[in-house]
Amino acid sequence: MLFSSIPFLYYFLPIVLILYSITPKALKNTVLLLVSLVFYAWGEPMYVFLMIATIALGYIFGLLIDRFRGKPLAKVFLFLSATSSLLALAYFKYADFFIENFNRVTGLSVPLFRLALPIGISFYTFQILSYTVDVYRGTVNVQKNPVNLATYVALFPQLIAGPIVRYSDIEIQLTSRSHSFDKASDGIRRFIFGLSKKIILANSLGELCDAFHLSADKSVAFFWLFAFCYMLQVYFDFSGYSDMAIGLGKFFGFEFMENFNYPFISSSITEFWRRWHISLGSWFRDYVYIPLGGNRVKRLRLFFNIFVVWFLTGFWHGAEWNFIIWGLYFGILLTIEKFFMSDLFKKHKILSHVYVIFFTAISFVIFSADNLTSALSYAGGMFGLGGIPLASAEWLYYLRSYGVILAVGIVSATPLVKIAVNRLKQIRTAANIINFLEIPVLIGLLILCTAYLADGSFNPFLYFRF
Repeated sequence: MLFSSIPFLYYFLPIVLILYSITPKALKNTVLLLVSLVFYAWGEPMYVFLMIATIALGYIFGLLIDRFRGKPLAKVFLFLSATSSLLALAYFKYADFFIENFNRVTGLSVPLFRLALPIGISFYTFQILSYTVDVYRGTVNVQKNPVNLATYVALFPQLIAGPIVRYSDIEIQLTSRSHSFDKASDGIRRFIFGLSKKIILANSLGELCDAFHLSADKSVAFFWLFAFCYMLQVYFDFSGYSDMAIGLGKFFGFEFMENFNYPFISSSITEFWRRWHISLGSWFRDYVYIPLGGNRVKRLRLFFNIFVVWFLTGFWHGAEWNFIIWGLYFGILLTIEKFFMSDLFKKHKILSHVYVIFFTAISFVIFSADNLTSALSYAGGMFGLGGIPLASAEWLYYLRSYGVILAVGIVSATPLVKIAVNRLKQIRTAANIINFLEIPVLIGLLILCTAYLADGSFNPFLYFRF
């Protein structure tokens, strides 16, 4: 079930909010768990049992790790916990990838499993892993109530596509969280803005991207237009979902971490990844990069650490070589920055911003492809390889047709609107007008989004493929 759908907005969510509001405090987590399982089973009726089994193993291993804390068995149970979670992820997400490559190398024809990818498995696997690792490290208390742990993992606002909420972030909130009108109103505001980013901006830009894929009149200019549009589509699609998840969390008293912080204003790729998919980047930092030694190692080992992290980051996103190349591409850029370009960025701010947008646009073209062959073909098309012309009539047509939504997207991807509103709020009269208009604007956006959905407009969710 998509957040950006009529059944969720006007059936599921209102029923859940009513049930939650009338439920006694002691049973609120139980209600959240049950409705979260219904939410997941709506689209994955069989794989809900896989998620329950994964949660059960995480719960049992957590208890065993805590029981044998300080003894060799604790490490054994941590290993078993990580292995069981990662094996499930590998089987459902990567089995066919490994078989395909095995067949290519050996010339055999081992049949593929052709398994459907369980929605959200990449996210809830990382949540369970972080829980058992933190129990082993002693940074969180073991959760002895299975309902509370299951609620943490299955909580529907963040279940499908994050942010990757760590147990340490909401350990206290699971049993002691506050509910207030201010928090609920903030949640409504955040949810509607996220929904608008997804429906109005991401979906509109996605229509242009689909037109590019279907076009027989591609040009260098069209490739770059596609690159910028796809880059913004992914941003508004995923950050919009994160906004909706954070807003929904507030309805139920939870505070989730921010997942995006205007990444396109970055002046280096390093900064870009501190602002983009923050929960994933910090997860790999704390559970892979630092345990490998981080940057407190010799240079050769540092290179190894960086490329391991970025290989895994790319592979986490999908079982195709283009995702691995995409991850290693960023690993190379980050390595070059770290050792050769830090001083240059400080001296030339405008150049550094252009550099970030240029190389990030290329990365998203690689990211958008279905396979490595398409990725290389698209990347080559951006530079006119294969005799592709510089411009075409079709490119100009789509630039004119989508110029306004592209301009709105560019401005919305920066903090300019937020800064302007905050400055206006410092003026009493302007602040009163803004406060007066806020509710009508939110209602108008919700009506507009509903109209898009009722019309059956283009409404994919990109991160379902991961």
